[in-house]
Amino acid sequence: MNFVGYVRVSTARQGQSGLGMEAQGAAIDRHVRARNGVLRDVFTEVESGSVNLRPRLAEGLALAKLTGSILVIAKLDRLSRNASFLLALQDSGVKFVATDMPDANELTVGIMALVAQQERQAISQRTKDALQAAKARGTKLGNPNGAAALRRAGAGNNAAVLAVKDAADAHSESLRELVDAIQRSGKTSLGQLADELNRRAILTQRNKKWHRSTVSNLLRRLAR
Repeated sequence: MNFVGYVRVSTARQGQSGLGMEAQGAAIDRHVRARNGVLRDVFTEVESGSVNLRPRLAEGLALAKLTGSILVIAKLDRLSRNASFLLALQDSGVKFVATDMPDANELTVGIMALVAQQERQAISQRTKDALQAAKARGTKLGNPNGAAALRRAGAGNNAAVLAVKDAADAHSESLRELVDAIQRSGKTSLGQLADELNRRAILTQRNKKWHRSTVSNLLRRLAR
């Protein structure tokens, strides 16, 4: 049985620190092990909960569909208020399982999506009403230190870089046991490892085939 994992942390700070990411990865790994399955890949998304674009989820769903894998989500409850995620999951046609909500199915997700959409619209309307009321009272809106805030935001680039690094480390860690097994079988050169990973339909973090260079990067991360 093949599985594809999906991990989501909601802020760059969580992605940088690994907060939540490691626990979700462990939950996915336990689920796959319990079923003697093969974890094809793990897709990690670091984003704000309000962002609708989820390229890593799209990649995970595409791989699951192409390989006939089941998408494993560690924490569906933390995504249950996100309509775009739930609708993408429902519309994909991919089988899925959530380790924290094992009874969830397509019907459950559809109902969650409707509730999430209604809640988001209500929150948006309440925010608009509150801003209008503040304006009516003469309250000045906006950040008076906007330029300074933008300068401080430049530090976010470092967090983004670290988030990418942590995602690559998590992906490498998910392949540790598989790589060890391949090496124990006698295939230890970079070329042999690349050929075997490709033969098993395992993709790199960027959904590419393996080459000596990418295997070298993988081994270097696993050796840290």
